[in-house]
Amino acid sequence: MLEAIFNRLPESFVGGVFAKPTSFYFSLGDLKKSVQCSADSCVVSDGRTVDNADCVCKTSPEFFLKIWEDNYRPGMKDFMAGTIKSNNPGALQDFLRSFGKDG
Repeated sequence: MLEAIFNRLPESFVGGVFAKPTSFYFSLGDLKKSVQCSADSCVVSDGRTVDNADCVCKTSPEFFLKIWEDNYRPGMKDFMAGTIKSNNPGALQDFLRSFGKDG
C-alpha cells in the first residue's frame, strides 16, 4: 500500500506549491523514501538519497496511511507524543497540498 502511494506521487503532483526545490525523507517503519519536489515536478527515490533533507518525517506506516487516506491532520499532541516526528511540520503541510491533500 505505501509503496503504491509513493509510486503514484509523480503523476499526482500538483505544481506551484514549492517556490524552491524542497527535499523530504520519509522513514515509515521499514519503508524509507526520499522525495524531491520543485515548482513543477516530483521525483521519488528508494532510501535516503539526500544527506540533509529539508524535511524529515518519521512515523508508523499505519499513521502515515491515516494521514494520506483518511485526511487526518496531526496536531501538537501527535508531535508531542512522538506519534509523528519531523524537523519541519510546515513543510509536511506543503507536501500534502502539493498532492491535493489539503483537507
